[in-house]
Amino acid sequence: MNQIYLDNATILIVDDNKTNLQLISAAIADSRCKILVANDGKTAIAQAELHQPHLILLDVMMPGINGFETCQKLKANYLTQDIPIIFMTSLSDTTDKVKGLSIGAVDYIIKPFQTEEFLARINIHLKLHFLTQQLAQQKAELEERVKERTVELSQALHDLKQSQLQLVQSEKMSALGQLVAGVAHEINNPVGFIKGNLNYISQYTSNLIHHLQLYRYYYSKPVLEIDEHAQKIDLEEMIQDVPRVVSSMGVGIERICEISQSLRNFSRSDASNKIAIDIHQGIESTLMILKHRLKANNQHSHIELIKNYSELPQIKCYPGPMNQVFMNIIANAIDALDESTNISENPQTDQKFNQIIISTQLDSLSQNIIISIKDNGDGMTPEVREHIFEQFFTTKSVGKGTGLGLSISRQIVEEKHLGKLDCISRLREGTEFIIKLPL
Repeated sequence: MNQIYLDNATILIVDDNKTNLQLISAAIADSRCKILVANDGKTAIAQAELHQPHLILLDVMMPGINGFETCQKLKANYLTQDIPIIFMTSLSDTTDKVKGLSIGAVDYIIKPFQTEEFLARINIHLKLHFLTQQLAQQKAELEERVKERTVELSQALHDLKQSQLQLVQSEKMSALGQLVAGVAHEINNPVGFIKGNLNYISQYTSNLIHHLQLYRYYYSKPVLEIDEHAQKIDLEEMIQDVPRVVSSMGVGIERICEISQSLRNFSRSDASNKIAIDIHQGIESTLMILKHRLKANNQHSHIELIKNYSELPQIKCYPGPMNQVFMNIIANAIDALDESTNISENPQTDQKFNQIIISTQLDSLSQNIIISIKDNGDGMTPEVREHIFEQFFTTKSVGKGTGLGLSISRQIVEEKHLGKLDCISRLREGTEFIIKLPL
């Protein structure tokens, strides 16, 4: 008989009869197993907890707590519940056998026993026990490998998503930068031409009007045709209006120059290195581009823009990506107000109005610049708020949102700038995005 399992086992024998203990010990004396003995149930439980045997041979009839009660206590104890128990008894009643097996025993050995059968039963249950332990260990190792592999796959999936996000962001910024730079360049050429010649036009018209005034002074009685023509073209009004027209053209040209400069600032491609900038300049460039969306239209009334800027030091960052963050958040605020039914009421005029409040401040304690962009729209439910930074999550209708804007924004703020992007929103109370950038 193969005794490999018996030779490597620790067996606890529980019997109040010394003769039985000697007979059982003698039966397994040829093996190299470790034998522990106990003569009552209480001692058996203590021995089992302390030594953790591989098998327990348990007599049914004992003083104090009997074998059945001892078995129940061993199976109720998490330290000993997995140890196989074989009852030893002279009872042959089927009811007792069923009871023993039902409370957790694995087998019965009837006294007096045949040594070969006794050893065979012990060996088979030790084999089952060791194989069960081995299987449990292999299962635990497999679960650990699966867990490690799952972590690796999760990390790979996360890295893939981040790579996709970076690619989308890079392509988006590249395309936007090329488009905006091209538009700004195309605008600059004719604007530069007009601006350069506007000074001459202003000087020429001033000289012509002065020359005309000299004619009228020295030749105060023109011929009838000249007099009629002067009345026809409303000469007096023209003389008054021409300087104003030229001046307004100058204002318009300056406005176009500001827009062109804002486009160039917004599309800055200084992505390879951080540079020191005035963060307000990036916000203003974004607002210049979105200014037309703040005006009243079919979807919303005029959006009041409130700027609470604090004095801030320059901060090193990637200007282009940060401007993209401002664009995403402010554009989302405008979209929220487009769909809003929760428009505040002006107590002075009793009129409904929309608001976007942009605030900046320096937290000297944490050495962070804090930028708050808040709207007074409908706000979000907790369920929506929980998912807004997830890729491809959007509450907008098909064709109006990709679900990437806020995900990209968080990546820019938290990974590229080691900052923090948070959102505070309650239903019917509007939404506030808070950007923290370390100095």
